[in-house]
Amino acid sequence: MLADSQHQPITPLVYRKIAWRLLPFLFILYLVAYVDRVNVGFAKLQMSSDLGFSDMVYGFGSGVFFLGYFLFEVPSNVILHHVGAKVWISRILVSWGLISAGMMWVNSEFMFYAFRFLLGVGEAGFFPGIILYLTYWFPNALRAKTTTSFMTAIALAGIIGGPVSGYVMETFDGIMQLRGWQWLFLLEGLPAVLLGVVTYFWLDDSPEKAAWLSSGEKYFLVQQLADDCDHPQTSQTHETLKQAFTSRLVWLLALIYFCLALGLYGVSFWLPQIIHDLGQGGLIVTGLLSAVPYCLAILSMVIVARSSDAHQERRWHIASSAFIGSVGLVILVLFRGQAFMSIAALGIAASGILSALSTFWTLPTAILSGRAAAGGIALINSIGNLGGYFGPFLLGWVKQTSGNLDAGLYVLAVGLLLAGVLVARVSK
Repeated sequence: MLADSQHQPITPLVYRKIAWRLLPFLFILYLVAYVDRVNVGFAKLQMSSDLGFSDMVYGFGSGVFFLGYFLFEVPSNVILHHVGAKVWISRILVSWGLISAGMMWVNSEFMFYAFRFLLGVGEAGFFPGIILYLTYWFPNALRAKTTTSFMTAIALAGIIGGPVSGYVMETFDGIMQLRGWQWLFLLEGLPAVLLGVVTYFWLDDSPEKAAWLSSGEKYFLVQQLADDCDHPQTSQTHETLKQAFTSRLVWLLALIYFCLALGLYGVSFWLPQIIHDLGQGGLIVTGLLSAVPYCLAILSMVIVARSSDAHQERRWHIASSAFIGSVGLVILVLFRGQAFMSIAALGIAASGILSALSTFWTLPTAILSGRAAAGGIALINSIGNLGGYFGPFLLGWVKQTSGNLDAGLYVLAVGLLLAGVLVARVSK
C-alpha cells in the first residue's frame, strides 16, 4: 500500500472512483459515435428506394466511412497524445456530429460516398484515442473489464438505437416535408456536437491534472502505472513509433482486428435489413427485434471480460469468442428465413464478435507504451477497420448478384475463424 506525503493510506478503491468518473461518460460518447456510424443501416430501409441506390451502392457507401477513418487514424491519435484528450476528443465529437447531421441532405450517390468518407475523417482517432486514454488511468490487469465497460456501448447502441431509429423514421416521416431517414441523421447527429462541448470541461488529460483526485491518489496512480510499464504482461514492449510500426506482432494484431471488424460491421450494417426481410412488421418492429441480439451480446461481453481479468488470460478468451461468432453466422445461413432461429443466430454471432473485440484490446495496450501506444494502437485500429469497409461492401455485392447474403456471411464466418487461429500466434 502506498501513502501520500501526509502518510494517508491509499487503496485500489481509487480505481472505482476513476471508473465512476470516466467510464459512464466515455460510454455515452461511444454510444453516440456508434449510432452515428451505423444508423445508415436503418436509413437504408427508406433511403435506398427514395434515392434509387442499389445494394452494392449502399454497401460501398457504408464501408467507405472506413477509408477516411484509415487515412487519418494514426495522425489523429499522435496529435491527441501531444495536445491532450480533452481538446482533441472534443474536436472529434463536434466534427463528426456536424457531418452526420449533414447526411440529411444527401441526394445522389456521389454525395452519399462523400459524406460517408468525411464522417470517417471526422471520427478518425476517437476509438483508439479512448483506448489510449484509458491506459493513462488503469493498469493492464484491469483493462479487459475497463475496455468492456466502455465497449458495451456498441451492444447498447443496437439495443436502443434500433427501436429509436425505427420510431424516428416512422413517426417523423413527412414532417416539414422531410423523410424519416433525413430526420434520423439530423436528430442522431446533433447530440455529438453538444457532447463535444461537455467533453472539454469533463475530461482531464491525465491523473496529475485531475482536481477531483487527492494528492495521495495521484501519487498512488503514478506509481502503479509506472510499475505496470516496468513489468509488462508480454515478452515484448514497444516504446517508440518506429518499434511499433516495424513490429511483426503489431501487424499480426492488425490482421486479427481486420478479421474481427469484417464480421462486426458486415453484421451491424446489414442486421436491420436481415431482420426486416423476415417480414415480422414495420420499421418499429424491425427496430425492436434488432435489439435482441445485442441484449445477448452485452451479457456475453461482461462474462468474458470478467473471466479474462480473473484468470489473466487473453488469447483463448478472444479465440473462443471468435469461433462462437463464426458458428453464429453459419447457423444464420442454415436457418435463413426462420424468424426465431435467425434472431437467435444473430445473437450468437454478435455475442462472439463483440466479446472477442472488447477483450482483444488488452493485447495492444500490454505491448505498447509512450509514443508507440499512440501510433501503434491507431495503426492496429485503422488497418483492422478496413474490415469495416470490405464487410458491408462484400455483403452488398453478394446480395445484388445472388439475391441473398449467404455466400457473404460464409466469408465473414471464415474471417472470424481465421482471427481465432491467428490469436494463438500471439506471444503469451
